[in-house]
Amino acid sequence: MTEEYKRVLGVPAENTLVEVSSSREQRKGQDADLYTFNEVNPAGEVVATHNIRDTMSVYPPHTRRIIVE
Repeated sequence: MTEEYKRVLGVPAENTLVEVSSSREQRKGQDADLYTFNEVNPAGEVVATHNIRDTMSVYPPHTRRIIVE
């Protein structure tokens, strides 16, 4: 899943995403996973912090959206 988030965020291949925190919420027919990632370069330095909301509809057709906050 992290590779998918890297692609959505446009993170360079040589950098990595390190999960800092996560939580879940449910409202209005949506299950949402909320993540905060630090983007780390090859030298081990944090170069950015990203917040992601990964949502899935609880009703058919169960659509999924990844939202950068």
